[in-house]
Amino acid sequence: MIDPTLTDLLLTPILGADPAGPRVTYYDDATGERIELSALTLANWAAKTANFLRDELGVAPGDAVRVDLPAHWQTAAVLLGAWWAGAHTVVGAADGTATTVALVTAAGLDDADESEVAALSLDPFGRPVPDLPIGVTDYATAVRVHGDAFTPSGTGPALAGRSAADVLGDARRRAADRSWDASSRVLSTASWPDADAVVDGLVAVLAAGASLVQVSNADPAAQERRRTTEKVTASYPA
Repeated sequence: MIDPTLTDLLLTPILGADPAGPRVTYYDDATGERIELSALTLANWAAKTANFLRDELGVAPGDAVRVDLPAHWQTAAVLLGAWWAGAHTVVGAADGTATTVALVTAAGLDDADESEVAALSLDPFGRPVPDLPIGVTDYATAVRVHGDAFTPSGTGPALAGRSAADVLGDARRRAADRSWDASSRVLSTASWPDADAVVDGLVAVLAAGASLVQVSNADPAAQERRRTTEKVTASYPA
């Protein structure tokens, strides 16, 4: 019997409790974008990503995968997919860990020297990254053909060299310190530049069974109304 992945530990309780309710709601105030994902939809995207990583990019449990992406709903899907595939996830710029796969935006391509690189446009309509170099995979194009169910075959370190259980325990402590629980709806304007920020801004929310309202390019004038319309109960940073 294999140990559960971090994604199993995060999503299984949520899917059992409330698969259809809003889990990640994403806003970009610069573009007017809003998208809402239920736990089930988020799990489907994570499964597609895990299948893509395993079947197209050759990621095996324990392989190191670098994710250098902004705080975004697609980044949440990528991280959950990487953990589901059993990958040791490195967040942000290269830190000396020997990573074999990188998932980056177009702006990060020049710094991606991994043997397999996938680029994300983060476009709300799923448009590909234009003019990609030969050998770079377009995530939006590739991931959509993969199945929305995934069965992990193993796991290694989950994040920054720590096990899934260790990351989950840390995330639960951080959530408890902020009084987040399954009734919480957390409005966050925080970025996810490194592993610690990912635990704070994403994993802790999911570990508490809470839901996330993630805002990019936040317009201060819009936040008070958003707290009301989205029924926000907590803000991060406070």
